[in-house]
Amino acid sequence: MTATTHFEQPTMDDYPTRKGQQPALLYRKDPTVWNQAASGPMDSATLESYDAKGYLQIESLITPDELETFRSELSRLSSDDELKQDQRAVVERASDEVRSVFEVHTISPVFAELVRDPRLVDRARQILGSDVYIHQSRVNYKPGFSGTDFFWHSDFETWHAEDGMPRMRAVSISIALTDNYEHNGSLMIMPGSHRTFVSCVGETPEDHYRESLKKQEIGTPDQSSLSILADQHGIDVLTGPAGGAVMFDSNCMHGSSGNITPFPRSNVFVVYNSVENTCETPFAAARPRPHFLGARDFTPVK
Repeated sequence: MTATTHFEQPTMDDYPTRKGQQPALLYRKDPTVWNQAASGPMDSATLESYDAKGYLQIESLITPDELETFRSELSRLSSDDELKQDQRAVVERASDEVRSVFEVHTISPVFAELVRDPRLVDRARQILGSDVYIHQSRVNYKPGFSGTDFFWHSDFETWHAEDGMPRMRAVSISIALTDNYEHNGSLMIMPGSHRTFVSCVGETPEDHYRESLKKQEIGTPDQSSLSILADQHGIDVLTGPAGGAVMFDSNCMHGSSGNITPFPRSNVFVVYNSVENTCETPFAAARPRPHFLGARDFTPVK
């Protein structure tokens, strides 16, 4: 039996989750684009599309030379036996292959430089309407033949419940290091789903992150809510070439299927949060997750 811990809600909560006996669909109470007039690399049409769908795609964000550098660094990290013993590394459930490496910008000088790149940071600032800090970074590997699935989820549900992120004022950027096809486990998003928060059932177990990094069950939406969202919004499969990127809102309902093809899928993933939205006491957990999953250093990226 899994032990659970009771806790008190820290502040007024517009997005209650993991508290009730029944799931619920709640209206979003936050903007998606926090400052429509903010200057930056994206034009008004791009911002309007992001506001409507909750995501945008950039066909080519990094150069071919940069892509090769990142791929080499990815290979180095995945073959580092010492790193596999680090709690920041997650291995596949059925093998010893690396699935993810968290806080990668503190492990790798190569990725430390990338997360501060103006091509990423300026876009994040423009959407969030403020300076930003890095809430989380990681590299994801989905090897050919054995890459497992990531079930449907809203990142904000976990960040709110377990990290104490108050508002939906964070954006994720995923840079593809391999070609993304419909058949090799590409990212799927329900466009427009970011406007609805799915309140989940089940209390957060002690140190839930240890299990959820391998297979999350608490904090995942119920099938009925997913069916309603899918019927209303449909599902987009985000394919594209290596070197491209996807930016998506913290509350987008997204996931990916397993990869039984010979073609691996890998990406670098960076979460930028507004410095005006720093994490507090968790809204549905006894204590915050470790810093490599939800940063407690709110220093703005410069």
